[in-house]
Amino acid sequence: MPPIRPLHLAAEIGGPPHYDAARYTGLAQLAERGALDFVTLGDSFARPGPDALSVLSRAAPATRRIGLVPTVTTTHTEPFHVSSAVATLDWVSRGRAGWQVDVSTTGAEARLFGRRPPAPAAELWREAGEVADAGARLWDSWEDDAEIRDTATGRFIDRGKLHYVDFEGATFSVRGPAIVPRPPQGRPVVVVDGTTDPARETAARHADVVLVRATTSERTAGIRDDVRRRAVAHGRDPDTLRVLAALTVDLGGAETAPEPWPASGPPLAAHGTYYRGGPVDLADLITQWHRAGAVDGFHLTPITPERDLERIVNGTVTLLQHRSLFRTFHPGGTLREHLGLSRPANRYAPDRFPEGERA
Repeated sequence: MPPIRPLHLAAEIGGPPHYDAARYTGLAQLAERGALDFVTLGDSFARPGPDALSVLSRAAPATRRIGLVPTVTTTHTEPFHVSSAVATLDWVSRGRAGWQVDVSTTGAEARLFGRRPPAPAAELWREAGEVADAGARLWDSWEDDAEIRDTATGRFIDRGKLHYVDFEGATFSVRGPAIVPRPPQGRPVVVVDGTTDPARETAARHADVVLVRATTSERTAGIRDDVRRRAVAHGRDPDTLRVLAALTVDLGGAETAPEPWPASGPPLAAHGTYYRGGPVDLADLITQWHRAGAVDGFHLTPITPERDLERIVNGTVTLLQHRSLFRTFHPGGTLREHLGLSRPANRYAPDRFPEGERA
């Protein structure tokens, strides 16, 4: 039975911190050759290394199609600055930006800022949802044709097409409008790891892509169904969500023939989110879970990015392409197009088309 939806694949390119931009750019280019939807670059206030959003902004001009999704922590940061930075990445990449929303829960990280003590996860994820909401409103605060650049009159923008946001959250307020024009995608793609319950609620309300971690395809399917039900409760169309199984993969044993595995598929290692085996077995696992309708795709974190990402692209992905389960090229130019998501309408722009004339 063919998959109901196209298979989506993404990969993390982090690993131990490096300070050479060429290393990250090379990994992003490798993933692009495999036609992956996007790459992520993890980050946190406790992690040494360069800022993920800045690194992927550097990688953007060296790539053409691959989506670029840095982790952005919404705790202790200013929502206005976060929205500006993510919008800038979308402009630099010509519509290939996303951001993985995360929170900071530790006292050590709170002390780096000295603004407030650590808070419970549920509270932080509610705040993260408000940051995502405020960011979307800021991106909409410029209508798409607000820039006029009329040199004859000296007018750069049409002020009638800029809008105040006036957003009031529990811990912050944002007035707007933004200082960056509306991004090419309208709103860059929002990614949330929805494995835990507080994060799942935020994902159901605000995310375009939800990552989940579970031990079996049945459990993963259950989480996917739960996210979709919650999305409906928030007035969203659940078919606008892409739910990806998150696996950490170790393909270092590819040279050794694996032990026979049961018909249910290659076994996952302890805790269920760590896969160890070869590229062919990984392709079989992806095929089985996707055909079962458990997920819309996979987000793969290589244990050793330089080694394992190469084996994912040239081994696992090539086999999936040979089976006609995964595309051989990017069909569009933006990350939303890769994911099969439409460009959102601007919530502040009036309907400028008569009924029946909108394209």
